[in-house]
Amino acid sequence: MIKAPADICPLCEGTGWKTLPALPDAPKDRRVTRCECQLRARTQSLLGAARIPRRYEHCELSSFSAGYPGANPSLALAHISASRFAQEYDPRDGRGLLIVGEIGTGKTHLAVGIIKDMILNQGVSCVFYDYRELLKEIQNSYNATVQTTELDVLRPVFETDVLVLDELGAVKPTEWVGDTVSLILNSRYNHDRATIITTNLPNLPPGKYSNNLAPTSKEAAEQSVQEKTLGDRIGEPMRSRLHEMCRIVTMKGADFRQRGKNATGR
Repeated sequence: MIKAPADICPLCEGTGWKTLPALPDAPKDRRVTRCECQLRARTQSLLGAARIPRRYEHCELSSFSAGYPGANPSLALAHISASRFAQEYDPRDGRGLLIVGEIGTGKTHLAVGIIKDMILNQGVSCVFYDYRELLKEIQNSYNATVQTTELDVLRPVFETDVLVLDELGAVKPTEWVGDTVSLILNSRYNHDRATIITTNLPNLPPGKYSNNLAPTSKEAAEQSVQEKTLGDRIGEPMRSRLHEMCRIVTMKGADFRQRGKNATGR
């Protein structure tokens, strides 16, 4: 397609490269660099490939609310940790973040804010996946009528510079779920690729969940500890691996819905 004159970048004249000023000691040398129009095009491409859900497209690190009256101090600390991760990202360091907190504290807001910042300011490739939707996509790839293979689904999960895996542990554990989680996390761990994980589950070993309600029977007591921790849902070996892969960020506070805030976060 031939570009109209109005569509041609005046800096590079459509070549994608712009000329830099000559150096004083080499006035005849012609130096060029990538034009800003190419960087903008790459940014838009990365944003389109990041799979950020429409519900969270507005989320930015700058719009995260941690200073409302009565806010738990952990929210401000989490915001600092998220901002620092985005600013200090080093592709040679595969450590990510494990963001732990109850529903409505803003975990997803921070995770999306991080990858948007990194895409826009550093051109880092990032992909967002809801844990449940990812597992469903992998399962659907086994259907003979679907033109997508398991590798097609997993390739961006394995290869993106930074992966957000939202609501880890939201699916009840089965052998297949456990194997799939292990495959994803071990692959990224082995290739030193950073993963940002959010979870509503307590970051505790299996069977260590407790609450303030005394069970009325042995069966109720067993139910009260069943599948209530991250260790219960993904297994203790994988929970231990996450502690190697990620810095732990804990968020406490009231559900944003109960605060009546017009914000999005989980």
